[in-house]
Amino acid sequence: MTYSIIYSSRSGNTKQLANTIYDLLNEHNKTILGSTCINEPDTTDETLKTLSNASCIFIGFWTDKGSCEESLQQLLQTLEHKTIFLFGTAGFGGSKPYFDTILNRVSSLCSPTNTIIGTYMCQGKMPSSVRSRYEQMKAKNPEDNKWDMMIENFDHASSHPDMNDIEQLKRSILPIL
Repeated sequence: MTYSIIYSSRSGNTKQLANTIYDLLNEHNKTILGSTCINEPDTTDETLKTLSNASCIFIGFWTDKGSCEESLQQLLQTLEHKTIFLFGTAGFGGSKPYFDTILNRVSSLCSPTNTIIGTYMCQGKMPSSVRSRYEQMKAKNPEDNKWDMMIENFDHASSHPDMNDIEQLKRSILPIL
């Protein structure tokens, strides 16, 4: 079986997971056709085509409005008859039901001819500008406790993906190797 890793990463969280997968595949002497970030400027259609020729594709994303971002949505809709493992990060939330909702949305973008053999999702840190925006909104609306919750979530997310997240990712992949 041949493997490829295709991902989108905005702040480095999903890239960290992709690198973990790459290292894990190498440790198990798996054939890797490549690993590419689709939102980097040097990514070509030919690179994506080569990677999509793998028998198993690990597809990673950062969460944008409750799903994966646009370029990854487009890629998912082009894949047919592939074996796919989806992985992602989300700045907000840390609950399995929230992550499952996102993973279900992303899975629904895939053709029914594909087989999704696994999924993994964890929280990821956000840029400091997000916390600043929350603080500004709290200052404008001090009676709205929502902003305290948002700031608390931001602070919690700042350490993710952490070593526990990485170990959970590995445990979710090992059974399929």
